[in-house]
Formats: sequence, structure tokens, C-alpha cells
Amino acid sequence: MSEKKEIATRQSYGEALVKLGEAKQEIVVLDADLSTATKTELFAKKFPERFINVGIAEQNLMGIAAGLAAYGKTPYVSTFAAFAAGRAYDQIRSSICYPNLNVKICATHSGITVGEDGATHQMLEDLSLMRSLPNMQVLSPSDDTQAKWMIQEIAKIKGPIYVRLARLATPVIYEKEQNFEIGKSRMHGDGTDATIFATGVTVAESLKAQKELEAEDIHVRVVDMYSIKPIDKEMIIQCAKETKRLITVEDHSIIGGLGSSVCEVLAENYPAKVERMGMQDRFGKSGKAQQLLKYFKLDSRAIMEKVKMGT
Repeated sequence: MSEKKEIATRQSYGEALVKLGEAKQEIVVLDADLSTATKTELFAKKFPERFINVGIAEQNLMGIAAGLAAYGKTPYVSTFAAFAAGRAYDQIRSSICYPNLNVKICATHSGITVGEDGATHQMLEDLSLMRSLPNMQVLSPSDDTQAKWMIQEIAKIKGPIYVRLARLATPVIYEKEQNFEIGKSRMHGDGTDATIFATGVTVAESLKAQKELEAEDIHVRVVDMYSIKPIDKEMIIQCAKETKRLITVEDHSIIGGLGSSVCEVLAENYPAKVERMGMQDRFGKSGKAQQLLKYFKLDSRAIMEKVKMGT
């Protein structure tokens, strides 16, 4: 893992949008009165004529984006995940996914790491909701480099895409020359004691746990599942065959998210036991992000202890 400063993927998103806007005139950005938090303000300052603030009207946000896409624009739409995937679900389903329109929904402030905003704003169901929609692809970057690549890459793909971004600043994991591919994953290490499948902010926590476990002669591999739908079936099956235990870790409900996705792949292809770490069918609480990761047993120490329990 790089020693660079920690960067929130929402910041990476804002910076990537500016570069994308410079290269592609068809890019338009929409926000629901949260551009300072989502970092779309960076695009708005550079390209005010291609930025629309619809106000606190998230359902209208999705409808306007659908209309722009129908007329050849490529809308990048942003608000908090709780409002994007939750409040505007019907518009995403009926106005974007059903006609298969080219709308990129980049939702920030996902998971319990939203922190002090509390349970109402800590969206723990968005992966479940979005991946169940026909035509929708679902992505969840783990660091600055990956997020910036992702925002550029999805502009090349026609159709609706949901990108899950975080408020919490996380370590830079990848160097600039790293290459990724939608539908694939990235494996760190080749230990056989366990595989830890992680996504988003939990990738960095899993890599910390991996390093600490190595010092105790416990060798695990960490798989960064940045593509939730389509998912890397080959990697999941390979790890099930090669490692003794399978653990999923996500800042999301264990119902319908990464853990469920991994279980579905294995149930159909290579049945194996999976231990799911995530929000256990409950809402979050208000508190600092790192304190909440510790409280809900999703930090590196909890991951380490989970691995050690079975070795």
C-alpha cells in the first residue's frame, strides 16, 4: 500500500470529472444541492454551462438526467447514496434502467463511514437495490487511483452505471500505472489460510489486517472486489478452490451486497462456506467513522480476529 496521504473517493470523483469534462463535451453533471460535499463543485466552477443544481429534489434529478441522456448527453448524477439509491429508486428503475439510458449515478457518503450524519444517512442497502436492477452495472472503488480510473472508464460504456463513493478518506493503494477492468477484481497476496473479499473502504482495512496476520505466520489473500456487477466469478471460484476459508467484508448490509454476491456465485459453481462481515441486518449509529468501524467490527482488528478464530 502506498505511503501517500489518505484521499476520499468523493474527492477523487470531483477531480476526475474536471478532466473528463475537458476531454468530452457531451459530459454534463447534475447535483441535488450537495455539490460541496459530493465534490461536483469542481466541475461546476470549470464548466458552469454544463452543470445543473436541481435543488433538494432527488427524484427530479434522475428524471432530468434521463431526459438529457435521451438527447445524447452523458449525465453524471450525484447526491448522497441514501437519496440517490433510496429516495429516487423508482425514477432510476423506470426512467433510467427500463429504457437503458446512459446515466452515470455516482453516489457519495455511503455506508456507516458517513459517520456523524447518523443512521438515516448511512445507506447500507444501495448495493442490494442497484445490483438487482436490470441493465445496471455496479462499481465500488477502494482508493483514489481506482476511483479516477473508474470515472473515466464508465464514460466509454453505454448504459446505466452506479458508482458507490465514500466520505471517509482512505489510503492510496494503487500506483498510477495500475490497470483495471470492469467485471474483474484485484488480488493482493496469495496466502492459502483464507481469502478476504472486500470492497470500498474495507479494502484498506483488510490489507492492514493482512499485514498484521503475516507477522503471526497466518497467510491470507485480499481480493479487491471493485466490480460488484458484473462480478469476477472466476476469481471467486479460484479462491474457493485454493484457500481454506472465505470471508467477505463490506461497509453495507450483509443482505444483498458483496457477501450475497459471492455466495450466489459459489452456490451455482463451487459450493463453499462463506463468512460475511458487514452490517448484520441493522441500522447504523451516529459517531466518527473509525469509531463506527470498530463498534460494528469492520475495522482491521476485527477482520484479523475473524481470521484467527478459524486458524
